[in-house]
Amino acid sequence: MTDTPTRRRLPLPDRVKKLPAWSALVAGTLVGGLLGGAYGVLTPPSYTATSYVVAVPTGQSTPDAARGFAQAYGRVATQLAVLGDAQVWAGVPLRTLRESVRTATSPDAPMVSVTATAARPEQAVDMANAVSRALTRHAEDTKGSTQVRLVQFSRAVKPAGPASVSSAVTALVGASGGGLLGGLALLARPRRAGRDDDPVPAASVPGPATAADVPR
Repeated sequence: MTDTPTRRRLPLPDRVKKLPAWSALVAGTLVGGLLGGAYGVLTPPSYTATSYVVAVPTGQSTPDAARGFAQAYGRVATQLAVLGDAQVWAGVPLRTLRESVRTATSPDAPMVSVTATAARPEQAVDMANAVSRALTRHAEDTKGSTQVRLVQFSRAVKPAGPASVSSAVTALVGASGGGLLGGLALLARPRRAGRDDDPVPAASVPGPATAADVPR
């Protein structure tokens, strides 16, 4: 009775080396897609709401002055003097307003946009409108010296959907990034020498014949 020969299993590092070269590209794409999709699912959605105020010149001011003061009001809208009043109307801590509210101005129009981001759409609306209200109130207190008033141009409305990207988009981005990393790893992978890569032996050249070998 003869023993059946057992097939020897290769160690794990050797089995990895036996994998085809394109496996790194596929693995990177799959891992990147899974990580990107998990990030999109686990990250809570965020909502943004924007309100607008416009600088209006009084009888002793000019439109150019109104545009200049709009730039200034856009910078002070996130300062403590304004946010301290806004937190009372928004019902959130001052730190939340500092981290969640951003302003923007335009050099061509005397307008200030106040954008708030929050985990709930109602909270984003409340924060944006509260900061706009506090800003117009401070501008009203100084209109005697600035000759410019701030007027509510548009109140923030409840956003229709979250501003954060969906899990499908994050999965696609993750798969693209993973595929790119896999392609770079594939390019950096050392090339294995195969049969076709073996050096071709040099052709032997016969040496010069001696005098004894020359036929007469």
